Amino acid sequence: MKKELHIFFTCLMFYTRIPCPKNITHHPDYLNKATRYFPFIGWIVGTISFLAYSIFAQFLSSEIAVILAIIASILTTGAFHEDGFADVCDGFGGGWTKEKILMIMKDSAIGAYGAIGLVLLFLLKFRLLSESIIIFQVYDDMAVFKIFLLFISAHSISRLAAISIIFTHEYSRDDASSKSKPIAKQYTWKEVFGSFFFGLIPLIVFSRFDLKLLLAIIPVFITRYFLARYFQKWIDGYTGDCLGATQQVCEVVFYLSILFLWKFI
Repeated sequence: MKKELHIFFTCLMFYTRIPCPKNITHHPDYLNKATRYFPFIGWIVGTISFLAYSIFAQFLSSEIAVILAIIASILTTGAFHEDGFADVCDGFGGGWTKEKILMIMKDSAIGAYGAIGLVLLFLLKFRLLSESIIIFQVYDDMAVFKIFLLFISAHSISRLAAISIIFTHEYSRDDASSKSKPIAKQYTWKEVFGSFFFGLIPLIVFSRFDLKLLLAIIPVFITRYFLARYFQKWIDGYTGDCLGATQQVCEVVFYLSILFLWKFI
């Protein structure tokens, strides 16, 4: 139990800015095992984002509360995944060889592709979340609980889609220059089971209100498949930035899927 707590706190420290016990370190072995808790981090980030929305919605408009909820999630993770998304936009937008793409992604400066990508990403998140919340508030007497499940389901399922890439593809960089290199070394059934367990539970609970919501997993993993295939084609695998980009894109796809299912099916 003590070891599992250490592994969990390693995961929490690596993927968020939430304070952890001082004796927790980025030990490669613990960081590798921590992948089993990566979708569970989505529960935490989603809960914080939902609480921010709920608090600010009491005295501000729903739209402003959504923006502040998005900001809360960014502050919680330190823009960890958004940074990866921007790097992928810059790398694959400006590079035409594996070496060039990897070099651009390693550069800390943000380029035009990354800036444009982030603007469009946040616009989509804002509009999709706002519309989904309005629908729940208008048509449901359990709107608050459903909005809560929407937040944590989006964050957990998108993290599952991202981390599952390490189970099926090879790490792209040949050196150990990436901060995400340790998670690419090896995994066991515990990492696979833990990832899928924590990744799917919120959506399963969400679907208790309407079974069709389970269908949202299909476009999310179709998106994951084509992203992984695209990464494989250009850089022979994935990097930590690719995982961050996958999480962000799949989160948006999940919101879009839920909204489509609720309105049209």
